Amino acid sequence: MNEDGQRLIITVIGHDRIGIIAAISQILAAAHINILDISQTIMQGFFTMVMIVDAKESTVEMADLSQKLAEKGEELGLVVTTQHEDVFRYMHRI
Repeated sequence: MNEDGQRLIITVIGHDRIGIIAAISQILAAAHINILDISQTIMQGFFTMVMIVDAKESTVEMADLSQKLAEKGEELGLVVTTQHEDVFRYMHRI
């Protein structure tokens, strides 16, 4: 995944607990993925986070990354999704 402009959107939703950001960040760091922006909040006990990351230096294919993040999410009782920025933009057009 060494193409220029490889920005991904990662969403995380689930019950709040200690270590969510750390667990997701560790996977990204191990794959040489830089976090560009992060927004997180807790809404009535539910943790929600959206990250924009730059995967141009990544050592992991997007499908493998998505699977690793989803598996970590399941382990923590979360739903973690990963989409390429272009797909995200296309799906959320008005």
